[in-house]
Amino acid sequence: MILFPAIDLKEGRCVRLVQGDMAQATIFNDDPADQALTFQRQGFEWLHLVDLDGAFAGRPVNAEAVRRILREVAIPVQLGGGIRDMRTVEGWLSEGVARVIIGTAAVQDPDFVREAARRHPGRIAVGIDAKDGRVAVHGWAETSMLTAEELGRRFEDAGVSAIIYTDIARDGVLKGLNIPMTLALARAVGIPVIASGGLASLADVQRLLEPDCAALAGAITGRALYDGRIEPGEALTLIARARGARGAAPPDRVRARG
Repeated sequence: MILFPAIDLKEGRCVRLVQGDMAQATIFNDDPADQALTFQRQGFEWLHLVDLDGAFAGRPVNAEAVRRILREVAIPVQLGGGIRDMRTVEGWLSEGVARVIIGTAAVQDPDFVREAARRHPGRIAVGIDAKDGRVAVHGWAETSMLTAEELGRRFEDAGVSAIIYTDIARDGVLKGLNIPMTLALARAVGIPVIASGGLASLADVQRLLEPDCAALAGAITGRALYDGRIEPGEALTLIARARGARGAAPPDRVRARG
C-alpha cells in the first residue's frame, strides 16, 4: 500500500477544496515546489498532483508550477487535471511525470485512453470521481450516467496501470474513505485501485492495512496532512511495518524521471 500526499494546484498555489468546490479553496502553501520537497523529506515515495484549473479548462493551466515540482523532487509524480489529448499526455511524460491520470476523457473518449496506454505501458491511470454513485467530469462540474464499475470495466484489457477512485462527497471533509465502494470497484475490475476522498486520521491508514483492503494499491491523503491530523512519520512507519510483515518489496522509484 502506497500513501500518496496530494498537491492540488489553483492559480499556482497549493490548495485544498471541499467536495471539489472551487469557491471553497483553502491555501496551504504559496510555493507548491516547497510543499513537494517537504513531502519528499518526510519519506513519501510518490506525489499526487492535480491541476484544478486545468480540470475545468480542459487543458494544462498550472504547468509552470508542475514543472518546478518536477525539477525539485526525485520521487515519482502522478498528475491529473486537463489531460485530454495525446499531445498533453506525451508532453507531460517527456517532462518527467511518471504517470498521467485521465479523467474526463476516459468517459468521453475511451479509445484515446486505450491508445495512450498502448503507447505508454504502465504510465497511464484513469481517474474515476463518483458523485451520488455516478461518474463526474469536467472538474466534477457535470455528472455522467456511468457508474464507477461500468467505467472501470471499459479498461480491463487496455493496459491501464491504475484507477484513482474518489468519492466526491467525502473529498476534503475528513469523514474517512468510502471503503465499501472502493473495495467494490477493486473487486469488480482487474486494475489496481487507489482510494481517494476523505482520509482523515491514522485510524484510516490502519484500516487500509487490514486484510480485506489488500485489494487496494494505495490511498491519497491531502487535508489531513496539511491540518496535522496525520503525522507522516507515524503513517509511513505503519505502512513499512505492514509491508515488511507481508514480505512486500518497496515501490519502484526508477520512474521518477520516466
